[in-house]
Amino acid sequence: MIIETVDGLKGRLSIAIEHSGPGGAPRVTHPEAFRGPLTDDLVQTAVFAADPEVKGRARFALKTAGAQLGVHLASIHSLYTAMGQKETGGFTVPAMNIRGLAYDTARAFFRAAIPKACGAFLFEIAKSEMGYTDQRPHEYVAVMIAAALREGYTGPLFIQGDHFQASAKGYFADREKELGGLRALIREALSAGFYNIDIDSSTLVVLERPDLPSQQRDNGEVCALLTRFIRDHEPEGTTVSVGGEIGEVGGHNSTVEEFEAFMGEYQRGLGDAEGIRKISVQTGTSHGGVVLPDGTVAKVKLDFDVLSSIAAIAQERFGMAGTVQHGASTLPDEAFHEFPRHGACEVHLATGFQNMIYDHPALPADFREHVYQHLKTAFAKELKAGETEDQFLYKTRKKGFGGELKREWWHLPAPVREEIGQALQAKFAFLIDQLNVTGTHDVVRRFVMPEPPSPDAAAEIAACGAPRTPAKAEENPRAD
Repeated sequence: MIIETVDGLKGRLSIAIEHSGPGGAPRVTHPEAFRGPLTDDLVQTAVFAADPEVKGRARFALKTAGAQLGVHLASIHSLYTAMGQKETGGFTVPAMNIRGLAYDTARAFFRAAIPKACGAFLFEIAKSEMGYTDQRPHEYVAVMIAAALREGYTGPLFIQGDHFQASAKGYFADREKELGGLRALIREALSAGFYNIDIDSSTLVVLERPDLPSQQRDNGEVCALLTRFIRDHEPEGTTVSVGGEIGEVGGHNSTVEEFEAFMGEYQRGLGDAEGIRKISVQTGTSHGGVVLPDGTVAKVKLDFDVLSSIAAIAQERFGMAGTVQHGASTLPDEAFHEFPRHGACEVHLATGFQNMIYDHPALPADFREHVYQHLKTAFAKELKAGETEDQFLYKTRKKGFGGELKREWWHLPAPVREEIGQALQAKFAFLIDQLNVTGTHDVVRRFVMPEPPSPDAAAEIAACGAPRTPAKAEENPRAD
């Protein structure tokens, strides 16, 4: 149920919380209410309420209730620092981009994670995904917290901004305008509780330059500049986890020499600020996979030696946790156990979950066709010469989760969502085991501090509901 008025929301919340005063933060008096329909109503309101104030209050109620009930927004920086110092390790953290059916998908993950005592995981969303799935940071945080509450999870909750990417065209045309947009996005993300941010300035690598340092110069400088900006704006008491990237996913495979050149440029611009603890590299994958004419995905030959060779230098010389693998969710199942063995501290997963949703037999065929017809009309200009319809639909169906279709996905019949959720839960359980993050709950608690309390409830309510200008999906097509 979507609650559309402030008074209606207050009345619904009265079964579980009390307020400390006008504009004050709610105090949870009946925790069990956040394991049932109340949370379902709050998350629907947080996403779909027409009034920004109602939406903001619902989001703030979820965030505050989560903190009081043990769901703490947190940075994974200290865990990655411990991995870099070899105090812990032997696992690869799954970073999951949740594009569609966000609440049901996140709930499925928690159902898989809790019995396995998995605490090392990230929910993330890329700059581009915020646009085409219509999920801005405050909404995304509220939905992930709601899913944790509904399934009874307690512990740090890591939410990450993925591919906060500089556009090469925009940067070389108007550097300050491009960086200004990234700074605005970072501030919005931090205010929502994204305490993990991946800076992607690898698009600024210029391979035509004569040597590796000059090729990586803009990449290193911009990554350092934005790292310092994050440090200047992160909440007191929290060190945001920051990652960098040296090679375009889908381009040529990264090398140790490229990494060393990047770090030289990065450290020169970083000064005495706390730096990155992970580095994304290219190993032979591509975001979403390479689509064949019949709509199937081509097999990928992934070079695990790239991960291990760069990870070794990253850890030994720079104290990093290791390397990051993008574009992995469409790899064969037998690949995943290799990541912990080859120094990957993090692996990004997105398209595989999207494919499971679209291709699940429980999804009504007429609804799938309804989405496809919308894509063929709304994105007709994206059909390339020589591209089959199957290729076009596979490439564009990630954009079928947002806009006018978003509410329809969320309100699919409960049995349909439950069946899809069960399949996703099984996949998450498999990945947790393969990536060796089973039993990491206590490891995470040992090294990670929760978020600091919000100092201004009224201001945060306003921020949670403030309408934002949607990101343009075309600005960044990247995310697994």
